[in-house]
Order: sequence, then C-alpha cells, then structure tokens
Amino acid sequence: MACTLIIRLSALGDVVMTVPVLYSVANRYPNDRFILLTKKPLQPLFVNKPHNLEIFPVHTHGKHRGARGMIRLLRELGREGIDQVADLHFVLRSIEIDCYFKLKGKKVAVIDKGKKEKRSLTRANNKKRVPLTPSVVRYRQVFENLGYDATPAFTSLFPAKRNNEETLIGIAPFAKHAGKIYPLDKMEEIVRRLNEKPDVRIFLFGGKDESALLQSWAEKYERVESKAGYLSFPEELLLINDLNVMLSMDSANMHLASLVNTPVVSIWGATHPYAGFYGYGQDAKDAVQVDLPCRPCSVFGNKPCRYGSYDCLNRISPEEIVQRVMNYE
Repeated sequence: MACTLIIRLSALGDVVMTVPVLYSVANRYPNDRFILLTKKPLQPLFVNKPHNLEIFPVHTHGKHRGARGMIRLLRELGREGIDQVADLHFVLRSIEIDCYFKLKGKKVAVIDKGKKEKRSLTRANNKKRVPLTPSVVRYRQVFENLGYDATPAFTSLFPAKRNNEETLIGIAPFAKHAGKIYPLDKMEEIVRRLNEKPDVRIFLFGGKDESALLQSWAEKYERVESKAGYLSFPEELLLINDLNVMLSMDSANMHLASLVNTPVVSIWGATHPYAGFYGYGQDAKDAVQVDLPCRPCSVFGNKPCRYGSYDCLNRISPEEIVQRVMNYE
C-alpha cells in the first residue's frame, strides 16, 4: 500500500479541477492512501470523497506561515509515512516540499504547466491560437508519471439530481479580474430578461464583497434570490446540483458546477478556453465569446486591456446570452 502526497494549495478554481482526477485515482486504487495538501479554507470542497483520500489543511496565516511554519509543516508531513509526491502546483512552497522528500529518497512527479505554449497563445502578435493541454489532463499526467492509471471515472459529487417544476438558473457574474467580468449593467439586463420568463427562478452567486449589489438585484426582480455570502461550499454545491444551468464567467463557479454535472454557459473575455481552464465535462458550444485578433491577451485575465475598451466583453450581446441560457429550459 503506497501513500501519495498530492500538492495543490490554491487557487479555488485550480483546486476544484483536481477533484475529477483525485476521486478517479483514489477510487481505482482503494488500497493506497492519498493525502491532499491544500489551504484550510478549501477543505470543505471535498464532498463525498473516497475513503482513502485525506485532506491535509495548510494554515498559511497560522502555524504554517513563514520559514518556521514551513519547517513545522515538513515535520508534520514527515510523520505521515509518505512514499511519493504528486506536485500539481509547482510553486516555491511546493518545490521546497518536493526537495524535502527527494532528499529522503522519495519519488516526486511535478506538473508541466506549459508556460511556453501559454506565452505563445497570449502574445500580442503572431499568436499560435491552438488548444493547449487542459489542466485536468496535466494533473492526470502527474499521476501517470507515478505509475497510476488516471483515466477519468468521475461524473458528479452527488448521485442524482432532483426534478424541478421550475427552470432553476444560477448566475455568477463576478471573477477575480476585470478582464473576465461581463459589464454589470449588461448582466443586470440579462437578469431582467430572464426574470420575465415564466416558471423561472434565478439564484445569484458571489462572495461577501459582492453581496450588496446582488441583493439589490434580488430586491428589484421578483424571481431572483441572492445567495452571495450565505452558503458554505457543501451547501452551494447542493444548490448548484439542482440547477438546470449555470451562467458564469471564466471563474471558480464554472468549475463548481462542473463537479455536479450542471451545464454552464460561460462568458469569456480576455481569457480563452484554449488555455486549458475550461470546465470539466462542459460542452464547448456553451462558451460565449467573440473572435478578436487580440484574444486571448492573458491566461488569467489579470492584465489590463491594451486598448482600454474590453471589446472582448462589450461586444457580446445580452440577447445572445439569454438565448444560450434558455436552451436549457
């Protein structure tokens, strides 16, 4: 029985994308032990996990902070009987952990992030706009380098969906960076149009910082309810499981919906599905985007628009998005 340490500390969307791979591998090798090292706030994501998958929470703002915290973390990990390491992150902190276990004679496999290909995809001129290896496949390759069969065998965190008399629509209008956020006045127009549809209920998703705006929309439109800042990860996943469709940016909500096999109509601006971060199991036809020569200008959407206009988002009409969403009525 082997004990494998898996490292993926952040960010939310990237950690979510580990789930199909982790669950598939852990279920296929029930006699092995798997330990996922990730940030403590992300621990509740792992609903209905395999019995042999353990979550080791990293307290980055507590006992594992700084150099002393790293020493403490390595000591704690050293007591777990780890035989090999699957580094799905490959950042400074994970590299330090890799080195520690290499010095102990353990096998370490690390992710190929494809940085060169991503630079080619996002450069200003002479782009090579071809689909890159999806992140989920990159995760699989790490496990395969350790000798595991990582063929996907994951459908959903939950065994079934409930039947609804109404069409339930989720809308998650925010993302971490401006280059991935559809203009909010146009998004409210989408909410207004969907609110006019018969037998429709709309749930708004977001964080505490966005709750005031989303609550104002909920008060304005009778079929709209804001869940921003109210739900734990398990509660949010249960609600998303009941949706007919989720409307999302290129953000963590797209990936959360993918974990429960809920279709996602996703809006893409500065980023592009070709970068490898499309939702697991999602249909490519549900990615709403305009074909501009400057796209994508960024892998993560964190660079300001070089033209200052964000045409990549502004040229997408609310009518097109409403039509895409209502295809799942």
